[in-house]
Amino acid sequence: MIRPEVNGEHQDHLARLNLRTTLKDKVVAVHADIRGEFSFVDRIAVALYDERTRSLRTFLHSSGEHRPLENYEALITDAPGLLSLLESGRPRVLNDLSVLEPSDHPHSRALVEQGYGSSYTLPFYAQGVFEAFIFFNSFRKHVFTPRVVKTLDLYGHLMGNLILAEIQALRTLLAALRTVNHMVHLRDPETGGHLERMAYYARLIARDLAQQGIQDFSDEVIEHLFAFAPLHDIGKIAIPDRVLLKPTSLDPEEQELMRTHTTLGRKMVESIVANFGLESLEHVDILKAVAEYHHEMLDGSGYPSGLQGSAIPIFARIIAVADVFDALTSRRPYKYAWCVADALIHMGRLAGEKLDRDCVEALVRNREQVERILRAFPEELQVSD
Repeated sequence: MIRPEVNGEHQDHLARLNLRTTLKDKVVAVHADIRGEFSFVDRIAVALYDERTRSLRTFLHSSGEHRPLENYEALITDAPGLLSLLESGRPRVLNDLSVLEPSDHPHSRALVEQGYGSSYTLPFYAQGVFEAFIFFNSFRKHVFTPRVVKTLDLYGHLMGNLILAEIQALRTLLAALRTVNHMVHLRDPETGGHLERMAYYARLIARDLAQQGIQDFSDEVIEHLFAFAPLHDIGKIAIPDRVLLKPTSLDPEEQELMRTHTTLGRKMVESIVANFGLESLEHVDILKAVAEYHHEMLDGSGYPSGLQGSAIPIFARIIAVADVFDALTSRRPYKYAWCVADALIHMGRLAGEKLDRDCVEALVRNREQVERILRAFPEELQVSD
């Protein structure tokens, strides 16, 4: 008869998940544990799904130097294989990626070109809602056997829930801030679609800067900027109606009061983060910078601090360009909407003096996507009584 051990020590191979560390570090820790059993799993990657635009975007990976695809977004309809997985909810094993060589899809090409031989794709759902694809890739072929994928399912769901926990914390913060933001826009009506368009323009700019090698933005950073972009004017809730809703030009004293919405916005963010116990939430510094510095100008003529050039946080420079572009191309009670071409020409004149030149040129380089965003989020003019 084999007697079970009464006492003994055991090493928790996933103890790093208990630490206050980044989501990327946690994914890397899970990958390291997987490799202890299946050394041939060379890469894990996560792509998030956006139901509103029916698009997939790269988010996280653990592949170190091997980066088949980053800073990338594509319509799910452009990846019929993944679309079928989304619709069926079933995972997929491809034990020989060479069958994908004729494919024109960038994700497939990137894997094959970097020498990956096989792949296991797991759709991840939360409460029945599709959230992401989790990819396990290997440089070897024919390694994802039924026994292997059964174990990887456990790891995949673990990673999915790690990611979901981070996203839910972010959503909690955003829900509180958007409630406040909604109050702002009930008092200070704007065209419908403005905040959505701004967020998509900001993400488009950030992704382009990363692809061009101008900024070293991870997909995770870009995703947070996208989430935070609509909240740049949150401090306006603290501005009195007599100033915020004044139908004529503001006098110098009123202008000074209006400008305080930037510093008030940062303080509001800090207060909500503290009240919800979200101090450990990653990248909240992006939101603070966006709220406080989105009215700074390269030549120092902006506010609240009169920062110049690169002293202005890059995230605030991105938001400034996205905001100005949408203001130009949106209809207001006092102006017509500019066409995209005229707006880009005008912004080109401001580039390098008021606005970040790289950010403006990112819009120019991606004009087709800019026009797609305009069509996806049409405005409905909101006019106050």
